[in-house]
Amino acid sequence: MVQLPKVTIYTDGSCEPNPGPGGWAAILLTPDQQEIQLSGGEAQTTNNRMELTAAIQALQSVANPSEIILFTDSQYLQKGITEWLPNWIKRNWRASSGPVANQDLWKALVELKGKHTIQWQWTRAHVGTKYNEKADKLASQAMQKYKK
Repeated sequence: MVQLPKVTIYTDGSCEPNPGPGGWAAILLTPDQQEIQLSGGEAQTTNNRMELTAAIQALQSVANPSEIILFTDSQYLQKGITEWLPNWIKRNWRASSGPVANQDLWKALVELKGKHTIQWQWTRAHVGTKYNEKADKLASQAMQKYKK
């Protein structure tokens, strides 16, 4: 059995006001402990879209199938991908309150998660976790580029 490379990812999204200008960031720690930083943003978006975009961009940047631990401080992302997604798919992308929001991004995540073995870990925000704090700062900086 082939051993997959292990990659650790920290993601974060930022939006102020929400909705409004937003930023996303991801920090990837490669098997040789290289640190790769990714970030970007949009002029008009939501915090949830930025959280999902951070995960999508991070996973897209991992070229080969890998064993990934992805840390997020977004319960929307973590619970969505681990708990809610199967029912959304079963119900043809409908939640109890109506159509699932951000379907385009959720569908992109579904495709990407099939390529890797991923553990989706929630981490509390703003408690001093080094790479979570770093991702938060990068997302905020990216968001500033879209503020008028």
